[in-house]
Amino acid sequence: MASSNITVLLTIGVITVVVVRIIYVIYRSSKPLHSKSPRFLGGHTAEMLNLLYVLQKERLKPRYYIAAATDNMSLQKAKTFEDSLVGKEALEEVGGAEFLQIYRSREVGQSYITSIGTTLVAIAHALWLMIKIRPQVILCNGPGTCVPLCVIAFLFKVLGIQWSSIFYVESIARVRKLSLSGLLLYKLRMADQLFVQWTQLKKKYPQAHYVGCLM
Repeated sequence: MASSNITVLLTIGVITVVVVRIIYVIYRSSKPLHSKSPRFLGGHTAEMLNLLYVLQKERLKPRYYIAAATDNMSLQKAKTFEDSLVGKEALEEVGGAEFLQIYRSREVGQSYITSIGTTLVAIAHALWLMIKIRPQVILCNGPGTCVPLCVIAFLFKVLGIQWSSIFYVESIARVRKLSLSGLLLYKLRMADQLFVQWTQLKKKYPQAHYVGCLM
């Protein structure tokens, strides 16, 4: 009699454990695969989105995404990113976003002589955007499209028109030397903070801030 009671109790115990485990698995399966921030794969755009994901969006609003006039894919990724934020947080908390484009200073393969004219056009366009937006913070990470905006922002600070803090994060792909954009901002001291992701760059450019790999 006693042995049969033990068998029943053991059976009930095993069934209970199995049921609890099944419920736990179903619960975990309904959650995101990673508890950490998702990783966006790709180049400069992916690196920027990875960086934006961990920032306090409620303190950075409204947000303006600016890409080259010929770079529709980056803006589409930015829109998808913003849509994902609205899906998990209240819109009034994270704020809205606008998506803008700017003329390129220089296209890939374009000669340096002809790029003088396109650079002037890009700076004029950047001037118009800066007057329209008047940002408090500019976060950029490498593409040449950021240089005209940083130039205008720096001039505005010198003239006392608008103070925009410029934060430049060099791409993780830059291991031994800065990109042309990063080098210009570094040498001309236009960025308030310039971050690198490799110790080699920190040694070569001591004024930069080493933050480790952000990807």
